Amino acid sequence: MSVHSAQPHSSGQILPFRESLLAMLGVAFVTMLVALDQTVVGTALPTIVAELRGFDLYAWVGTSYLLASVITVPVFGRLGDYFGRKPFVIASIIVFTGASMLCGAAHQMLFLVLARGLQGIGGGMLVGTAFACIPDLFPDPRVRLRWQVIMSSAFGIANAVGPSLGGFLTQYYGWRSVFYVNLPIGLLSLFFVYRFLPHLRNSRHKGRIQIDWLGAALIALSLGALQMFVEVLPKQGLSVESLALLVLAGLSFPALVYWERKASQPMLPLNMFSNPALSVLFLLAVLGGFIMFALLFYMPLLLQGGFGMTPQGAGMMITPLVVFITIGSIVNGRIVTRLRNPNAMLHVGFTLLGLCCLGVVTATHLTPQGILILTMLCGGLGLGFVMPNLTVFGQQAAGREHLGIATAMLQSLRMVGGMIGTALTGTLIAHLYRDGVHAALDDAQAQRWFGAFADPQILIDRHAQSGLLAQLAQAGQNGTLLLDRARESLVNGVHLGLACAAIVAFAALWCSRRVPPMKLTRAIDPTVVAD
Repeated sequence: MSVHSAQPHSSGQILPFRESLLAMLGVAFVTMLVALDQTVVGTALPTIVAELRGFDLYAWVGTSYLLASVITVPVFGRLGDYFGRKPFVIASIIVFTGASMLCGAAHQMLFLVLARGLQGIGGGMLVGTAFACIPDLFPDPRVRLRWQVIMSSAFGIANAVGPSLGGFLTQYYGWRSVFYVNLPIGLLSLFFVYRFLPHLRNSRHKGRIQIDWLGAALIALSLGALQMFVEVLPKQGLSVESLALLVLAGLSFPALVYWERKASQPMLPLNMFSNPALSVLFLLAVLGGFIMFALLFYMPLLLQGGFGMTPQGAGMMITPLVVFITIGSIVNGRIVTRLRNPNAMLHVGFTLLGLCCLGVVTATHLTPQGILILTMLCGGLGLGFVMPNLTVFGQQAAGREHLGIATAMLQSLRMVGGMIGTALTGTLIAHLYRDGVHAALDDAQAQRWFGAFADPQILIDRHAQSGLLAQLAQAGQNGTLLLDRARESLVNGVHLGLACAAIVAFAALWCSRRVPPMKLTRAIDPTVVAD
């Protein structure tokens, strides 16, 4: 195997155009594999649970995946810095696709949960390494932003097609097909990555490498405990279990900091956090994830459960949010490299996100659909302006030596912020909805019906509503009034949750002013070797 220095092509990229395009298609197929799986599986979950009869493990189908991926993203991001990213991208495709086959073959919920955990390991490896392949291929940030449109398009297509594809496959081919559909995409991405993605390594890491396994274990323990606390809190409140997880996370983080200060080759280089640009960008990744996931998770609930829209109607309202993430990313790539102050795109993005959240907070079921679509459009553009720039600015600030771990930390912290956002918003919604339903039933002297209203799903399932209304009518209750009161309580809960997201957006706007002026005219030092 020959080894040679990889110098940038004259156009600011390692490879000529054709080879760059084929390599980027491989990375795009890989990211589409994960993005499509996350959107498709959610649609099939109720059918899966009904067949496998494991409702007590319902949440774990998602939690096991997220927990495994949050833990593995930073670990493999750092290992990619050491050994090059191509071997880990190939391994992630094999693990993810193989785990998808196991998920499709599951005949009990526990097996499915474990297979989803393995899938999460593959997804974490993938996210931790695939995103960092892009600055390897395109050291010039201006060129990189243009090529990142392919990644944004892959995500946009997966997010737009995923829910409908999941419903179609589940209805006509059974829920197992939503996992088996990963096989052709996985094989396609494996071919492109193996054939066209070069194996680039940082020449600074060519000597003896000491892998910081204890650091990796402490990262897993601290992020895992935090993730579990965020998952458990909305369901159990401040219980013994949730407090134990919070204490474990609180002890693990200082232990991680203590050990990484001593390690000669730390898994998590703490000097990244003393970098003024990176430290703010990491914070913005958490805040951006909070806003994005709060919108994506709870807008469908507001539109269907609160405003009484059909799933198709709600999907039409959500589509601009998803589609304009891609459009915003494309527009951003064209604009940001021409600005004297590229940081301005972060300011515009967080402003648009804040306005989107405020628009949702003031919306009612009487709000014209055109206004709702415009609100979603603002949110999509805001995310399209914020997310690519956080990644590119972070890669610029980190430099070649910490490129992988910095990129991985940005992705991992975005997921952590997303889980905090969904947990906080979900907790507020749950409490306000239950309080409102209790008050409505007390007024109607119908507390014995609380069990029927306890889950907001009753506001979406029209078949269940018909049966409940018939029962309430037989009991002499005004079922329509009670459902309207329940909808009002749900709307109030979602409004309060997204009001918090609006506050977070404007806090992020204020914090973004602390990002040092970024210059996108300097290429990352291309000190890499190609095998």
